[in-house]
Amino acid sequence: MIIFGIIQIIFSQIPDFDQIWWLSIVAAVMSFVYSFIGLILSIIQVVGSLTGISVGSITRTQKIWRILRSLKDIAFAYSHPIILVEIQATINALPLSEAKVMKKATFFSVAVITFFYIVCGCMGYAAFGGDSMPGNLLTGFGFYNPFWLLDIANAAIVIHMIGACQVFCHQLFAFIEKWVNGAWPNSTCVATVARGAIKKLLSNCL
Repeated sequence: MIIFGIIQIIFSQIPDFDQIWWLSIVAAVMSFVYSFIGLILSIIQVVGSLTGISVGSITRTQKIWRILRSLKDIAFAYSHPIILVEIQATINALPLSEAKVMKKATFFSVAVITFFYIVCGCMGYAAFGGDSMPGNLLTGFGFYNPFWLLDIANAAIVIHMIGACQVFCHQLFAFIEKWVNGAWPNSTCVATVARGAIKKLLSNCL
């Protein structure tokens, strides 16, 4: 965690998110890496039985509450609409021809991501059942080989989190700096101190 916090502080020194655009691409690739590994391991786990793991015996009330809890988890994991709204707002400012291409690309990417993660969730449920389904899909394979593949997946998660934190942190930096510059337009020192204070707060939280 200390190393993770240090890396975040280093990347936070970059004033413009456009200068680390590649970090967002790396984070997206890492997301598919660990998700694909989890999907393959789930398929391997299920392949020995056509019906997968038994979901166990639960009451109707327990089933309802678990469904509601699952919807909450899905809503939390499916958090990209926060950024998607900004992307769509930017698309409307583009020329018509470019806007059409961007809208198609956005629709295609959201559809692929949605389908891929639904398959991951369904296969994970089929592999572990309702009673033994771990909160983190990869932890369910903790006592199965190959361990090196799980290490790669966990490393991909860490790299993904580095990029994800920067995506949200730079939005916070931009918001605070805009507010500070509006309140003290002639003081660059105040904006610098404000940005430093935010970084210090984030590093303490990490």
